This record gives sequence, structure tokens and C-alpha cells, in this order.
Amino acid sequence: MVRTPLTPEERERGERLGLLLRSARGERSMVEIAAAAGLSAETLRKIETGRAPTPAFFTVAALARVLGLSMDELVVLCTPTPAPALAPAPAPHPGPVPSAHPAPALAPAPA
Repeated sequence: MVRTPLTPEERERGERLGLLLRSARGERSMVEIAAAAGLSAETLRKIETGRAPTPAFFTVAALARVLGLSMDELVVLCTPTPAPALAPAPAPHPGPVPSAHPAPALAPAPA
């Protein structure tokens, strides 16, 4: 089976999930949390470090249960916020465009 490359959004979401799980784990060990969730410590380490950015749903659900997190919290906290829309460029000015380097003033012609 060939895996398609992850999008930047998927990678960011995986990094957010890892940071959130690591924070929720606090002082508890990876081995303790992984065992309680029915996972290997290596799997938890990969999720926390972003090396497994798209873990299975039931893996995330088990970790959420053990860490006291709701799935709703995880969805909200792991979803990247959309970038603000760029403001449209201002309409061009209808008059002449002033020069950044105005021409020097001419001296009056001799009479």
C-alpha cells in the first residue's frame, strides 16, 4: 500500500495533538499512560513527537480517556486556525501617479 504524503495541515494537526497529549500527561510516564491505553510506549512517543501525526481514531480515543480529555476538546484544540484573509489591494488612483523622485525646478529663462 502506497501512502500519499501528508499535507502541511495534517502535519500541523499531528504536532498539535502530540503537544496536547504530552501536556496532559504531565509528570506521568509514557509507559504508564501507554499501558493504561493499551498501546506501546513507542507508539505514544511517536504520536507525542509528531512522527505518527495521523493515529487511528481508537488510539486517540483510548489516550483521551486515560488522560481525562474529551474528544471534542481534542478536535477543537488540534484543528489549525485558518489564516486571516488578505485584504484586497486598493483600487488604483484615477489621477496621475506622483513620482518618487520629482524633477528639479527649472530656473526662469533669461529675458
